[in-house]
Amino acid sequence: MTTLTGTGTLLRFALRRDRLTTPVWIAVNALTVLSMPNTLKNLYGTESERADLVRQLGTNASFRALIGPLYDTSLGGLTAWRVGVYAGVLAAVTSLLIVVRHTREEEESGRAELLASGAVGRRASLTAALLAAAVANGVLALLITAGLAAQGTAGALAFGLGLAATGMVFATAAAIVAQLTESARLARGLTSAALGAAFVLRAAGDSASGDGSSPLTWLSPLGWLENLRPFAAERWWVLSLFTAAVLAQAAVAYVLAGRRDLGMSFFPTRPGPAAGRLGSAAALAWRLQRGGVLGWSLGFFLAGIVFGGLADGAADLVGDNANAREIFERMGGQSGVTDAFLASMVGIMGLIAALYVVASVLRLNGEETAGRAEPLLACAVGRLRWAAGHLTIAFGGSALIMLLAGLGFAVGYGKEVGPVLGACLVQLPAVWVIGALALLLYGVAPRLAPAAWAVAVAVLLIGWVGPALNAPRPVLDLSPFGHLPKLPGGEMAWGPVLVLTGLAAVLAAGGLARLRRRDLTT
Repeated sequence: MTTLTGTGTLLRFALRRDRLTTPVWIAVNALTVLSMPNTLKNLYGTESERADLVRQLGTNASFRALIGPLYDTSLGGLTAWRVGVYAGVLAAVTSLLIVVRHTREEEESGRAELLASGAVGRRASLTAALLAAAVANGVLALLITAGLAAQGTAGALAFGLGLAATGMVFATAAAIVAQLTESARLARGLTSAALGAAFVLRAAGDSASGDGSSPLTWLSPLGWLENLRPFAAERWWVLSLFTAAVLAQAAVAYVLAGRRDLGMSFFPTRPGPAAGRLGSAAALAWRLQRGGVLGWSLGFFLAGIVFGGLADGAADLVGDNANAREIFERMGGQSGVTDAFLASMVGIMGLIAALYVVASVLRLNGEETAGRAEPLLACAVGRLRWAAGHLTIAFGGSALIMLLAGLGFAVGYGKEVGPVLGACLVQLPAVWVIGALALLLYGVAPRLAPAAWAVAVAVLLIGWVGPALNAPRPVLDLSPFGHLPKLPGGEMAWGPVLVLTGLAAVLAAGGLARLRRRDLTT
């Protein structure tokens, strides 16, 4: 038996397990990219509008840091500029989740040990995980290449390959981290932190240089993606950087996988104190989720500072472009451009907060399926008390991160603290509706609980891409965020806020009632 025996079977199993989640991530990424040419054609349809955009980007370092430099004013070049970095981030997130799920998470759950007792090689699971990530990135590359071919075959191919290569860089990085850590949650967190560092390096480099030549930009795989320059005299040699990084990281992961025992890691978790210090289920929930809360809090505060600092330059960037102004107004309301920009950015923060609340609520499902909830509930801890601890972190944590986002906006913007802070808090009822729906799915049928991610991603897609595509009102109203008042700048409407809050309470109560009566997953 070789070290790769059983790889084909494990790959088919991995693809089957991901038959719902991975296609959703790929579809969101592809639709976001492929919707851009038509949107950008409406925004920058004339040469004067495109020349004005180039001029504004040349003088606005903050927007270069946020989006990146513009190398070509064709529709393909504008598409690569507008969504290239963020499509790369999404490809990286998809890839790291796939690899961690099929390596460290399998070992943590004990399934890998059962498989290892059969005819399965030592490195088969790692190989299958990387191949599953490669399949996902390959499908994304094909969709992007085919969808953008009308803008230029070479540019479309470069863009598709660049996104796939970015995903594989972080897939192999996740493979290394999965060997070093003992927890799937920590592996995901550390790889995500590396992705965040790559984004910061690229942003700092692009802020300092308008042509992507900064050394900081070249230190980031996301910087390599933009320096590939799709639709702008493609630099094909940049793909060799991705290839070298993927091969080197994969080699390190394979070496590490061959030198550790199954289920162990090179940096194992330290044992806790002999005498327990957690006196309640709520304290345990905080201990389990405090890292996520702190990470999200810091991220939202810093994002608020960045977006707040961009507010004053929004009017200059939009200039006389009526189409760009209209999109901001559809996202942020019929107020001035600055208020509309702030409202649209606050709305985006609310959409992202929905991802946090889903992840936090589904921690209940993770604890149950991993078998850790059963021994806890065998003690003098009721199901509602156990769930209440995690739900306090989920719903209270979402309020905290939106509050910190508001404070960040106030710091970055430097004026009108109250309206911006209130605008962030107004997003909470919609965030709570998504979290309560996740709780209802978990309470009714734990196997359906991951579908909450599909709901959150769909809401994100409606709120992010819908206004740019001028989607009809009934489509936008499918999202709870579509019913919220557009603040700051608009009028406060308490009716939708109260209705959404009540809906969240009803959904949460239904989920808890069902959780109290159903059997636990064993």
